[in-house]
Amino acid sequence: MEKETEHKTIEERVVALLQEKKFRISFAESCTGGLCCARLVNVPSASTVFDAGVVTYANEAKIRYLGVKPKTIETYGVVSESVAGEMAEGAAKMQNAQVGVGVSGIAGPDGGSKEKPVGMVCFGFYVDGTLVTETKQFGSIGRNRVREASAEFVFETLERLLQEAGGCAG
Repeated sequence: MEKETEHKTIEERVVALLQEKKFRISFAESCTGGLCCARLVNVPSASTVFDAGVVTYANEAKIRYLGVKPKTIETYGVVSESVAGEMAEGAAKMQNAQVGVGVSGIAGPDGGSKEKPVGMVCFGFYVDGTLVTETKQFGSIGRNRVREASAEFVFETLERLLQEAGGCAG
C-alpha cells in the first residue's frame, strides 16, 4: 500500500484525502486563471469531490460571485491575504463545499510595486470552517512559472491541511 501512495501525483493524493474526509472542494482563482481546477480534473475521480471553480480576474467579479467585500479590497488591495481568504470562504460557501481555495497575485511581467512585487501571490484555504491564509514571494520568474508555482503550492498546502483536518467520515 505504501508503494502505491509513492507513485500517486499530488492531485491524486488530494482527491483521495477529500474522498476520505467526505469533503467537496471549490476554487476561486485570479492569477492562476483556472490552473488549479485544471490540475484537479486531471484526476479521473475528481468529479466525486469537485464542485466548482471560478476565475475572477476583475474586482467586480470577486465581489459579485464570491462575496468579497468592497471594503476589504479598498483597505488591503486585491492582492492580499484578506481578499484571498474571502475568496476561499466565498468559493466554499457559495457551493456548500467544505473546502475552498482562493488565489490572488501578480504573475507579471508588469503590475508589481515595491510593496507588492511581481511574483507575490496570496492564498486562502477554507477547510471545514477554518480559514488559513499565506503569502508567497515567487520572484520575477516569468508569468507562467509564477502560475505553476502557485498551483503547486495550492496542492502541497491542501494535502497538509487535509491531513490535519477532521472529517465527515463515519
